[in-house]
Amino acid sequence: MSSRVFEFSDEGRDQKAAAADEPAVTCQLFDSDSGSADPEHPIMLLRDSARTMVHHTSGIFINPKGRMAFCFGKSSDQLFADILRLDSRFEDLIKWLGENKSQVRLSGAQTEEGYAVYRMHAVDATGRHRLSSEDAFLQLAIGRLLASDPPCKARPDMDDEISEEPRLTDLTTIENYLRVAGNALPVNIRGWAWRNLSMTRSHAISQEERRHAQRALSIMLGISWESDYFPPIDPVRARAILDENLYGMERVKQRIIETVIQINRTHTLPAYGLLLAGPAGVGKSQIAYAVARILALPWTSLDMSTISDPEALTGSPRVYANAKPGRIMEAFSQAQASNLVFIINELDKAEAGGGSNPADALLTLLDNLGFTDNYMECTIPTTGVYPIATANDKSRISEPLMTRFALIDIPDYTPEEKKIIFRDFSLPKVLRRMAMTEDELTISDEGVDRIIAAYANAPGVRDLEQAAEHLAANALYRIETKGVKSVCFDAKDIASLLGD
Repeated sequence: MSSRVFEFSDEGRDQKAAAADEPAVTCQLFDSDSGSADPEHPIMLLRDSARTMVHHTSGIFINPKGRMAFCFGKSSDQLFADILRLDSRFEDLIKWLGENKSQVRLSGAQTEEGYAVYRMHAVDATGRHRLSSEDAFLQLAIGRLLASDPPCKARPDMDDEISEEPRLTDLTTIENYLRVAGNALPVNIRGWAWRNLSMTRSHAISQEERRHAQRALSIMLGISWESDYFPPIDPVRARAILDENLYGMERVKQRIIETVIQINRTHTLPAYGLLLAGPAGVGKSQIAYAVARILALPWTSLDMSTISDPEALTGSPRVYANAKPGRIMEAFSQAQASNLVFIINELDKAEAGGGSNPADALLTLLDNLGFTDNYMECTIPTTGVYPIATANDKSRISEPLMTRFALIDIPDYTPEEKKIIFRDFSLPKVLRRMAMTEDELTISDEGVDRIIAAYANAPGVRDLEQAAEHLAANALYRIETKGVKSVCFDAKDIASLLGD
């Protein structure tokens, strides 16, 4: 169970602690993959035979290079608690806290084995007040370490979302993070980070290059680098999410449920993303958002119709003063996670400005072999990226890109399907958005038929929702200005409002 041990000497040990004639302690490091800490899964276990430690105990870690212990109590009556066992992920953090004599407040519970510590906060000398910036950094490091794998496994790390986490922008904070939580980074990114940190302090390069190195570090360390292991997904819940957001589309739903079953068996994402091809307004983006919700992943989107230069995706080299990362790297930074649903809108509308199609820059991302941004100068792991592309005309997509996707053709809805979607989805959605009840606006069957006929040539159902909003606004106007309690529209009213 234990991976390594520390042999701590008695050097510097307090005379009162020595008088207790307790045996020498070997602090055992144990491996844990628990994503949270509690009395059953503590960060560390302290020896407290006299049970003097209470739930909140403030002090400092001492002798980081000798005997590791926690010193607490009043200066005139200090007590020492040896560390019996320590989660291996927190080895560097505890050393760093000890070297800097950082005052911390431990939250723990007495157990049969000792005092189980499951929370730490940075506090002032009194031990009663938190230090905002120092504690924010400490919580960031603890959160990332809890989400990571034991360092001996050398795998990319799991990471839970940390709300309101501080941005790693200044060099001191960046260095501290690398020292105490560097094991939460993939091996290649860890080495890259130390090299770039050295560049920020080198006078052999220009100030502009040092600034770029610092910016790249801030971007890279702001991302949670997660494991490529995906936990099981409930297919029943997945189906409920799809039914809630989409009407019909049984073939599409079946394909997504198949993907869920595949993830449950392999615990990895499929090798190919999805390409949703069909007319505008049929719900392609809605499908992508539903998949992100099913996978419980953050999502980010990229509009290919606005990109004409491949460099916009791959970033520009740092040799230029105005260099910056590409849109793909910015997507990772925006999501603050390496595992995400990457929605590529209008893949068929990327325009080639200099002879090469900018969409082809997506090939390395889609191959799951790692993506390299020219500005970052580092290979980004992409095994946790699930790409979903949308297109109106798949014939305009290059063959190499087509082979990277599982194609799903989405046809337009039939008039009968549009009628059901308007009545059961579009109109109730608009009424909720406008804080209206269903009793305040009703539309006759003939009126619904008239609406469907008015938009018979319009692809998708987007125009139907716009029509519902127009009708609801008119009904609300009558309710508020004429004092009526409800409005009912028939075919004649619809023709008058929407036009012949």
